[in-house]
Amino acid sequence: MSTPRQPRETRSAGLEPLAVLPVFVPLQGKRAVLAGSNGGAPWKVKLLAAAGAAVDVYAPEPSEELRAVPADIAAGSVTLHERQWQPADLQACAFAIGAMEDEDDCIAFVAAAREAGAIVNAVDRPHLCDVKFGAIVNRSPLVVGISTEGAAPVFGQTVRARIEGMLPRGFKTWVGAARDWRERVSERFHGFAERRAFWERFTDRAFAEPAHVPTEADLAELLGATEAAPKGGAVTLVGAGPGDAELLTLKALRALRNADVILYDDLVAPDILDYARREARTMLVGKTGHGPSCRQDDINALMVQLAKAGKQVVRLKSGDPLVFGRAGEEIEACRLAGIPVSVVPGVSAAQGAAASLGVSLTHRDAARRLQFVTGHDRKGELPEDLNWGALADPSVTTVVYMPKRTLRLLLERAVAEGLSPGTPALVTFNATRPDQAVVIGTAADLADRIEAAGLEGPAILMVGEALRLGATAIAADQASAAQSFSTALR
Repeated sequence: MSTPRQPRETRSAGLEPLAVLPVFVPLQGKRAVLAGSNGGAPWKVKLLAAAGAAVDVYAPEPSEELRAVPADIAAGSVTLHERQWQPADLQACAFAIGAMEDEDDCIAFVAAAREAGAIVNAVDRPHLCDVKFGAIVNRSPLVVGISTEGAAPVFGQTVRARIEGMLPRGFKTWVGAARDWRERVSERFHGFAERRAFWERFTDRAFAEPAHVPTEADLAELLGATEAAPKGGAVTLVGAGPGDAELLTLKALRALRNADVILYDDLVAPDILDYARREARTMLVGKTGHGPSCRQDDINALMVQLAKAGKQVVRLKSGDPLVFGRAGEEIEACRLAGIPVSVVPGVSAAQGAAASLGVSLTHRDAARRLQFVTGHDRKGELPEDLNWGALADPSVTTVVYMPKRTLRLLLERAVAEGLSPGTPALVTFNATRPDQAVVIGTAADLADRIEAAGLEGPAILMVGEALRLGATAIAADQASAAQSFSTALR
């Protein structure tokens, strides 16, 4: 008998390498200098002024577009000096931009600006830059900067356009309200948890009503709701789905964002944890089929202990927590301990596998019922109390969870109990993930096909006439792919 695993804390591997460090430079009320008048100069001046800088522009022969800039700004100030720059012009300068056509002139300007202690950018000369400009999404004071490190400017602009479409212009007023209200919120709520609860409610309201201009009445309502909210820890069971992080629900994302501690299983895809707050603790509680696992009692005790300590605990489970996920035991443990508990459903493995394969589980011409069963009992053996008559019913689609160990026995017994040997059957491994694979056969030969395939990973079995059309199409695609691979090797 294997030794049970113990819950253990895990840590993120940290940030992957960054091509550049994204930083934001406050220029409100500070002095900036731009020297030169090449094609990029007018836009750079507008950017500096938009950030609140007092911009001095030195250009002996300014273009008409550059001449027009001082009259076309909404913030800061711009003063045009129609002469060459001098080193003295850079005194007390916080940010300097060289916009010269001549490389040597630009090098001299950059050196002088650095000597004066300014941050330096050189238009179209990345090798001379301390910082570089990227694409900008402006919902100020919400500002999003996008950089491709010069590799793909058009790609960066397309990303900017996509993000702009996701961020309503009304967010500008909400973020402005956050700036104006922050001090009062901090004075009202001295504890970190209460402040965070307020800003979570604030954010939910902003996303729900982006066009609404927040008022003092909204502040009073949000403050009151935060004060009235129950205090203390709680547990939320969250369905992580079968693997693809994009299948997470919005409610699941919110729960991950709010969690202090996340207890997760081996089958949860690692990139799903990326949606958690960076400050959140993550603990692997190791529930996986037919391998060393943490005892359920230990997991229950850990959830209760953390919640009693005032933590917001997310129990992150693969698929849907309420489908063969032992959620009932965890819910009962919380309720017996007086811990508030809620459930966020997830996309089940059956739904994810069927969708990714494009097969209908309830085709109107073939299935009158859909049933989910487990492939093993508490001992890991084929359950003795399965309803074999229901499994043999030709008008039913059966989905079997955790089927690998008992699949051959289950199918043999179902055929012996009346299931047609030619009934379509398939097993999906690693459903919805990049390494998803499917083995197609019939109730009579699927077990042999799976042994021959030698595939690994979480699996789900589907059996029923409703699968026939989808299985035929999948088999044809597999044959075509195999033929193309064979041709490529010749």
